[in-house]
Formats: sequence, C-alpha cells, structure tokens
Amino acid sequence: MRGTIVTQPLSKGHVEKLARQLAMSDLTLPFWGCRKKMPMHRIVRLEGEGNYTLFHFADGSQLIVSLTLKKMESRLSSKVFVRPHKKNIINLLYLDGIHPDQQQLSVSLINGDRIEVSRRKASRFIKQVKGFQEDLLTLDTLEPMA
Repeated sequence: MRGTIVTQPLSKGHVEKLARQLAMSDLTLPFWGCRKKMPMHRIVRLEGEGNYTLFHFADGSQLIVSLTLKKMESRLSSKVFVRPHKKNIINLLYLDGIHPDQQQLSVSLINGDRIEVSRRKASRFIKQVKGFQEDLLTLDTLEPMA
C-alpha cells in the first residue's frame, strides 16, 4: 500500500483546526476600489480567466478579482494550495477524490467541481498531495480533535 493516496473529505471544524495549525492568514483582495480580507482556508479553488481570477469559496459564493492567477499563486500558502493545471489552483483541504484515467488524471473537490491535472504536472501534483497528507497525519497526532 506504500504510495497510495487516500482522500477523505474533511469536516468544516477539521478544516478550521488545520488552518490554525498551518497558520493560514487572511488574504487581502482588491474589490471595487477597496480591499477586502478573506480567510485563506475558505477558498476551495481559484480559476484563471485571462487577467482575472475567479475565487470559489466553501460556502458556494464566488468573487472575481482583477489579478492574474500567477500573481495570486504567489500570495497563497504553498503548503495547502497546488496548481494542477494552468487554469486552476486548488486547496488540498477540500480535495474529495483523485481519479486516474488512461488518458487524464483528474481530481474532485468537495463542492462538486472536477479539475483536470495536466499531464506535465501530474507526477509533481501526486508528490504534493502525498506530502500534504503526511503533514496532516503529523498535525493530527500533535493535537487531538476537540
């Protein structure tokens, strides 16, 4: 079973606890002439649309900002956010499943979204997921769930 990736959706309470343990800060986003702070751990995924980025949040809401996905990637926690495809960045806290196929690897998120993993990024993506899961196991053994 070595190297097997097991995905199990995390509860909202577990996500919040892990966000504290991982010291995930708020993300300040430009929004209609002002700035708005958004908790980073509530972002399920980011989708690039040209010079804009569409945020998909855990509560189902969405927000579009006038920053590129590349710019947003540099502001996110690399421990939790990975870029499986040039158009998407996903939050591993919301990973529901990994679906290997003969042609294409894809992942599903707890909000029902299904994202393709580019062939060039597939092996790195799998390594990132395995590393993240190992980190989660370490964090879970350090602090019991309340």
